[in-house]
Amino acid sequence: MAALAVLLLASDWFIDAAEKIGLSFGVSPFIIGVTIVAFGTSLPELAASIASVYSNTSEIVIGNVVGSNITNILLVLGLTAVVGKEIKLNFDIWNIDIPLLFGSAILLFFAMQDLQLSTGEAVIFLLALCGFLLHSVMGNTVTDEDRPKVRAIDIGKLALGGVMVYFGAEYTIYGIKGFSEEAGISPEIISLTFIALGTSLPEVFVSLSAIKKGKHAIAVGNVLGSNIFNTYAVMAIPSFIDDLTIPAGVITFSLPLMLVATFIFGVMTISRKISKYEGVLLLLLYGFFLLEQFKSI
Repeated sequence: MAALAVLLLASDWFIDAAEKIGLSFGVSPFIIGVTIVAFGTSLPELAASIASVYSNTSEIVIGNVVGSNITNILLVLGLTAVVGKEIKLNFDIWNIDIPLLFGSAILLFFAMQDLQLSTGEAVIFLLALCGFLLHSVMGNTVTDEDRPKVRAIDIGKLALGGVMVYFGAEYTIYGIKGFSEEAGISPEIISLTFIALGTSLPEVFVSLSAIKKGKHAIAVGNVLGSNIFNTYAVMAIPSFIDDLTIPAGVITFSLPLMLVATFIFGVMTISRKISKYEGVLLLLLYGFFLLEQFKSI
């Protein structure tokens, strides 16, 4: 409970400071969500995946990436749409952002078909991430009159908020992982469900905080950017430490479901809004995903 309370407080600090600092540099709210907020909230996924390689349980990496991406779309977006009644977008993210998200999901799907991630594929992933970052930052600015002045306290709140989000999620993960291991659940199932849920908690709290403040663009950008970061960085970086074990079960069900969830997300944003009822549909699909995972226990 204490870790969850830390996440709640830290997400508020992080979102406010990130938006103010980003706006001061002329960066739009959506791009702030896609980059600063998304990557900050994805740090637990990266930390958990690197730790799993060092502990010789590298099968957790793919489960963590796929499970987190599914959780971000179905649970995080679903909860955000239900709590906020509706997620509104005042711009078209189909011009480049959604296609880039689709591209990352499709690239992961085909890269995993041989049950390994080669060094060359890992390098391609990181280059694709750099390209996404460059595109996001370039040409997405706000007018000078919309730029607030940044104070030292804003920078401090961003740094402290990010650290608190990270450790709040980490301690929550430890509790969830300990419980699941005592229950005798396989690492593959743990990574797809418990660890994926634990590492996605920052996205949950940051997106809910953003939607309550009326910052819909940050909420959507957070999910979109987090999934791209997970696919490219969280998958690639641990592979440079050691070869990754890719369980066949992830490829046959969870990875295709991640593709389906990604395309559903894209279709829902064509109208530039995600309704409360569409949010309920996403949550029902997440429930289906969990039921399918626990059937194999």
